[in-house]
Amino acid sequence: MTLENLQRFLVKLTSAFDFPAEHFYICRKMNQQQTAIENFRVLHESGCFVLPNPWDAGSAIYLQRIGFKALATTSAGFAFAKGFSDGPAHVPRDLMLEHFRELVKATSLPVNADFQNGYADQPEDVAANVKLCMATGVAGLSIEDNSDRSDQPLYESGLAIERIKAARAAIDESAVPLVLTARCEAWLVADPSPLRTSLDRLPAYAEAGADCLYAPGVSASEEISQIVKAVAPKPVNVLVSSNNSNLTVAQLTDLGVRRISVGGALARAAWAGFIQAAKEIRDEGRFGSFADATPFGELNDLFARR
Repeated sequence: MTLENLQRFLVKLTSAFDFPAEHFYICRKMNQQQTAIENFRVLHESGCFVLPNPWDAGSAIYLQRIGFKALATTSAGFAFAKGFSDGPAHVPRDLMLEHFRELVKATSLPVNADFQNGYADQPEDVAANVKLCMATGVAGLSIEDNSDRSDQPLYESGLAIERIKAARAAIDESAVPLVLTARCEAWLVADPSPLRTSLDRLPAYAEAGADCLYAPGVSASEEISQIVKAVAPKPVNVLVSSNNSNLTVAQLTDLGVRRISVGGALARAAWAGFIQAAKEIRDEGRFGSFADATPFGELNDLFARR
């Protein structure tokens, strides 16, 4: 029986028992999310895995097709694709939530949502927005302590901890056990002592209920090792980007890192190819960059099998 015929059969079945068809689809979506969450949690239990960051449905489909086991959104990659600067002040919450739904729909893999600062300052508002994020079908989400304010780039420590507690409570109340990642943004906001700040905050975030801890921007092996030890046995995510692209999966595994993400780096790599080709046309009147373009047929076949 084809999937289409199965769906038609189930619609008829639900109608016969006076069970609205939309309830069936809601239940199926919930089951898919639960399976994704279970798979995502298993990935965090041992070893080290790469969590690449697609910026649209097509890039998500490709990453699944070549064998990755889970995906994460990138606020920067999505913002650039929409013609915005990165950050909650530039990309509206509801537009970001729709993006999460788009990626969840595009792939059967667990999707972790880069939910930035939760689109709120106060803990109760973070909790409310976390519930909206959960409803998109994601398997996990991250909350950062970047206040998006120039005068105080990081939320005060006590408030930052309460925000993680609020996110944890919202997840627990829903009985949908999403993986909660807490991020300390010290490196990204040019904190004067990013390692010290991260070592102070990340264990507190773990105590507040975070399942995974993350200090984007850390690059030195010794500093990564200190963070891993500080929050053990909870898993640590390390961002690999331009500043630390010399690191390898094997090296990070040896340091005890459980999860590796790449943020907006894949999107920026795509932009690099686009910009190079566009400038070649403008400046030289040549089209040589097209010789290395992915063949039309390869991409067309990829999406035809979706």
